Amino acid sequence: MPYRIGLPHYANTAPLVHFLEVPQEVEVRWGVPTELNRWLMEGAVDLSLVSSYFYLEARGALRALPDFSVAVLGAVYSVNLFHTKSWEQLRRVAVTGESATSVRLLAYLLERGGVAAELVTADVGLEGLAEHDGVLLIGDRALAAYASLLERTPASVHDLPTRPGGTYVSDLAMRWFRETRLPFVFALWATRAGEQPPPEVVELLRRARRRGLGRLGAVAEAEAERLGLPAAMLQHYLWNFRYHLEAPDRLGLAAFAEATGHSGPEEYWSV
Repeated sequence: MPYRIGLPHYANTAPLVHFLEVPQEVEVRWGVPTELNRWLMEGAVDLSLVSSYFYLEARGALRALPDFSVAVLGAVYSVNLFHTKSWEQLRRVAVTGESATSVRLLAYLLERGGVAAELVTADVGLEGLAEHDGVLLIGDRALAAYASLLERTPASVHDLPTRPGGTYVSDLAMRWFRETRLPFVFALWATRAGEQPPPEVVELLRRARRRGLGRLGAVAEAEAERLGLPAAMLQHYLWNFRYHLEAPDRLGLAAFAEATGHSGPEEYWSV
């Protein structure tokens, strides 16, 4: 049986997988984060990118690679709450079913701000604003939705509008940064606790990451073409990420664990 790896098909993971060479003895399964989480626990994949909140909830059942993450310090640009009322006036918000981490982060931020909003799982885009005060979108859908509201591609990150076309856009990772001054970790590579990943598979992933980050322009152009978005926007988006689970990222993950009532993550493989 091949060794099975689970991956989400999002632009923010493209630097990790664009140059991934998959040998015959390895199989890749693609899914959204909630699917990947379930597949790993059920044994349908052996190693997967999993959402950080799921990892914290499954403490003891999973173990993470020590040097892989999908994290940001500040804005992430693809975990956005689009809303028609101000943050303080939110009462009914549609949330994605793709990622428990983003939903839990939103719930925490609303609670910290004293906002009593009802979160309703609904697979809607910006059209959902006709029935809800806000819509939480993640990944490629969030990028595309934001781009659709822009009249032009901003020349600088400091020129990004937060209310394009009259719609509020709240970047959840930036709100987390303002609360904590720490990175936010959205995902990690993990296996089931008793099943250490083969060193050659880990080396495949590290080699792919080195090539992806070393040729980020090429990765951004490929993702821009796939999504129909400007390459410059995708390149800035991708170079904003932290992919190595460094000390600040681990502090951010521990802070998220504390914020959500979980003990800190300490289960990492030595590979």
